[in-house]
Amino acid sequence: MLGSHIRVSAFRWVPDFARGKVRDLRVRWALEEAGLPYETEAIDFVEKRSATYLRRQPFGQVPVIEVDGEAMFESGAIVLKIAEQYEPLLSRVPRRRDQTLSWLFAGLNSVEPPIMALAELDFFVEDETVRARHREFVLGNVVDRLDDLARVLGERTYLVDEFSVADLMMTTVLRILDHTELLVERPALDAYVRRCSERPAFDRALRAQLRVFDENAPVSG
Repeated sequence: MLGSHIRVSAFRWVPDFARGKVRDLRVRWALEEAGLPYETEAIDFVEKRSATYLRRQPFGQVPVIEVDGEAMFESGAIVLKIAEQYEPLLSRVPRRRDQTLSWLFAGLNSVEPPIMALAELDFFVEDETVRARHREFVLGNVVDRLDDLARVLGERTYLVDEFSVADLMMTTVLRILDHTELLVERPALDAYVRRCSERPAFDRALRAQLRVFDENAPVSG
């Protein structure tokens, strides 16, 4: 079982386009769904490369979760660990469990990589010529994944019967596209993300993440 003292690392501040998108949101959401209290360890972009932090997260990313002093990294692994101990997020029924795990990893391995490639192109490539040269191809990969996902969802409310860790992960992945109209153009996906995002646990997790950013916003002027 998860211990009595849980701490989650998160960035102290991020630019506007990343607010509500950093991956500690996934862990916060899972903890909120499970009703597990936690503390936030806020770090900056210098601290993430410190020797102390790299011992816990070898790639200098967030989040890291510490449970009674024992650290674990990678948001997918952390969320899965929480779900394994909170049955509403991961069914114990073999068929539903297997399908949920398949969709959990589909979100991480099949859907997120092309979406992240598009986000990185849109937000980090300053050369407009380079961006224009690559965007059609990158966008095509995203569209293919979204169309496949929309086809599978169809009239379903969730990916596998009731809300699960798979929906939690897929929603956080799809929200990366908020700067585009790609979800709005696919009503089934847009409704799905809205439905999952309306959960009280998501709202609490999002507000907790944004609170840290607001408290540490750079002073302008």
